[in-house]
Amino acid sequence: MGDCITGSDPGRTVLFLNGPNLNLLGTREPDTYGSTTLSQVQETVAKTAAEHDLTARFVQSNHEGVLIDAIHAARTECGAIVINPAGFTHTSVALRDALAAVALPTVELHITNVHRREEFRHHSYISAVADALIVGAGTHGYVLATLHAAHLLSR
Repeated sequence: MGDCITGSDPGRTVLFLNGPNLNLLGTREPDTYGSTTLSQVQETVAKTAAEHDLTARFVQSNHEGVLIDAIHAARTECGAIVINPAGFTHTSVALRDALAAVALPTVELHITNVHRREEFRHHSYISAVADALIVGAGTHGYVLATLHAAHLLSR
């Protein structure tokens, strides 16, 4: 699990959660997911967040419970969540329930357009509790999600 915190105002902190296999971003199926690494994504997000007076916190895990624990902690430590649940999108009622329980503004993110992929990828347990959904914008989707989180927190 990677965790990076810059800044300290919980209301201006955005938790960026990345699910299983995203630690392999940049090397895993580059024709599908691109060649940008997760570290590079996090660097870009941190800069974008700072431009909007936000702090970025990053957690990546291949373990569902770690992600749930991070969501629970966000309840008092963050103002919004951006989540790329990866494979847990289609299977995890527990992640969905954790997001619903903390009731923070949430952006669901997918690097690829999941609706143009295999049928099983078309259903998301997360979408029903997300304020916005960004799909198919590649790793640039993280920048878009950061901007939308800034918008949600400015309301």
